[in-house]
Order: sequence, then structure tokens, then C-alpha cells
Amino acid sequence: MRISRNHPVHALKPLLTLILIFAGVEDAKAQEEPVRIAVAGLVHGHVGWILNRPVRPDLEMVAIIEHDTALAQRFAERYGFDMGIVYDSMEEMDAEVEVDAVAVFSSTLDHLELTQDAARLGLHVMLEKPMAVSLDHARRMQAAGDSAGIHLLINYETSWYESVHFAHVARSDLGPLRKIVVRNGHQGPQEIGVGPEFLKWLTDPVANGAGALMDFGCYGANLITWLMDGARPTSVTAVVQTLKPSVYPDVDDEATIVVTFPEVQGIIQASWNWPFNRKDLSLYGTEGYLHADNATDVRMRLRGDAAEQSLVAADLAPSTDPFSYLAGVVRGRIDPAGGLYSVAINLTAMEILEAALESAREGRTVYLSDS
Repeated sequence: MRISRNHPVHALKPLLTLILIFAGVEDAKAQEEPVRIAVAGLVHGHVGWILNRPVRPDLEMVAIIEHDTALAQRFAERYGFDMGIVYDSMEEMDAEVEVDAVAVFSSTLDHLELTQDAARLGLHVMLEKPMAVSLDHARRMQAAGDSAGIHLLINYETSWYESVHFAHVARSDLGPLRKIVVRNGHQGPQEIGVGPEFLKWLTDPVANGAGALMDFGCYGANLITWLMDGARPTSVTAVVQTLKPSVYPDVDDEATIVVTFPEVQGIIQASWNWPFNRKDLSLYGTEGYLHADNATDVRMRLRGDAAEQSLVAADLAPSTDPFSYLAGVVRGRIDPAGGLYSVAINLTAMEILEAALESAREGRTVYLSDS
């Protein structure tokens, strides 16, 4: 590994550390009452992240909202929570327990209703990706959050990848960007053995909004928008296929989305056909390239370098735990504006996804308006 001491990452590291300290992200002395959260829905496979989370002083899970009693009982036996904290609805929960925020692990279709319910109760919301099944739903969710004065966050696994934040800081070293490639996927939800409650809606074009295009294309839409500082693309072109119709008869399992900007091209590769799980990205500029291979490993080569450099990225993400990030936002220690979790970034990501669906359906490039 070789990174020059004059590299921008080294120059920014002390400043970034100070910012994090003053924001309270790394301030171990600041002990507060834990943020009390409810988990809304148990049908998203990522719910295990909160149900398996070690006990920490920043956050306490005090309620679960799930109308499927048999599912809740099965999860209670698996994860060890008391069925006494399970409620049929958000209103029933609100009458019984004090909550600060809601972490949503429902189908994507239910994001709108749950966000509106939480907003009426003045509860902050963190949704598991993507934001919504459509741009219309996303805008209605934004309106509900704004009118209630709550924080609305959208969580992606890649948002806490140190390599992603390294890429964001180091991109200026690459010269003007010309291409961003984001690859996300795995063998397929049935092939990797997701739970039946997850598989049921994930392969439903209404409840999920699409197949692999929405499930994994959302990562690329989110990351490219953030790496482009929130800029809206000029056009979106998408091609989708169902390569395993006997397994996924109703949705796509392979999607490629090309997102163009005046001087940059973004390529999103979303797949339920890869031989193994992958979440990686590549940046190409006029002066070099950068590959973020996983959560921490980065490869980089700049003009004039004799060979590619490899390094392990660390200490750049605002938080490597999404629930600590949520607690920091609720307590006012973290400002999510313009970040990967933010509504602004994710509304543009939803615009990309909706245009991609239209492009694939109609077999044409979709040009985004300036409105």
C-alpha cells in the first residue's frame, strides 16, 4: 500500500476527524438517553440488522409493528424479543409506548403509508432502501415529512462503506470524472434462500416496483447522485431481462441502466444472476481511476504511477452503523442534508429509477426535463 502524505485524503483526515468529533459522532463522553425506536414491519430481510444488533447505549428498540402474528412469533423465537412489544398498528403502539423514531422494514409499497402514519405522530423515520416504488410516492413522503417537521432517512448498506466515502473524498484526485460504474447483486433472492415473507413481495412488481432493477439498481442511483453532488442526469436508458423466467416469471432479474450527464456517464449494473454477492463501484477520471471493491478495500492508480495502489479505507464514514447514524440525527449531532441517507439525494435517485422503468418498458432513452 502506498498513499502519499500529500494525498488529499491525508490532508483532509484531521479536518474530517475534527468535524466528526464536534458533530458528536465519535464523542464517547456524550452519554444521553437512548433514542427509542419502533421497528415497522418484519418482512424485509435486512430487519435482522436491528434485531441482531448488540445492546448499545445510543438506541433502544421498544416496539415492533407487525400485523402478521405468526411471523412475529417466529421472529421472537429466533431473535429473543418479547411478544409483548409487538403491536398491530402504529396507532396501537402510540397509545401504549413512547417512541422517538421508526425503522421501517416493510415492503417498499408500504413505505408511503408507514411514513405518513409516523409523520402524523411526529416520529422520525428511517426506511430500508429504496425510498419508494415510484417518484409520486417519494414526493408524497417528502411532503409528509416536511409538514410534520420530522427527519426522513433512507438506509442503504453501501452508505456505511468506508470505501465509498474514500471515493467521495478522493474523486478530485482523479481529474474531471468521465465514468462511474456501480455493480450490485447476487445469485438471486430465491437462490440465496431469503425468507418466504421477503421473497413474496420482492418478486411482486407492485410491492417491489420491479425486480433486480429496483432491488439493486437503487444502490447505483443513490451513489451516482451523491458522487455527482445531487445533479440530475440528462438522460436515462435501461435494458432489463428475465433470464430465469421459471424462477422470476413476473419481474426482471437482470438490469443495466445508463445515466448521462453533460460530461459524465454512469452505468448501473443490477443482477440476480451473479455467482456471488457484490457491491462495488469504479470511478474513472482524466487523471486516474479508483475501484472500491467492498466495504473497505480500494485500488487506485493515478497518471504517473508505476502501478496500482491498494489500501484499506477507514475513519471516513459518518457512522458504520445505520442505527447509530439514526440516533445521531435524532439527537441533532448529525446533519443528514446532502448525504447518502437524505431525501434530496434519494428523490433524484427515484427519478432515475422511474425513468429507467419507463425506458425499459418503452425501449427508448428517457430525457429528463429541467422542471
